[in-house]
Amino acid sequence: EIPTEFQLFRNYPNPFNPATVIRYGLPQAAEVTLEVYSILGQRVRTLVEGRQTAGTYEVKLDGSSLASGVYIYRLRAGAYLQVRKMMLVK
Repeated sequence: EIPTEFQLFRNYPNPFNPATVIRYGLPQAAEVTLEVYSILGQRVRTLVEGRQTAGTYEVKLDGSSLASGVYIYRLRAGAYLQVRKMMLVK
């Protein structure tokens, strides 16, 4: 089933240790970038980078090498931009 609008869902589980899943939906093909940032604004991971077709996607983040704390994940798909927070607790 193809989404009717761009969507960035809350990660699950949240808080997480050591892994979490980030889901997003694309109503049309787009250049997609999904990145994770520290609370200080430093990029710590690029999870997705490239063109994707319409649909719903899931990406697993393994945070075992990251420090405990709050992180920001950002989805950019064409002109769409959405940001959410997540917490890693070790």
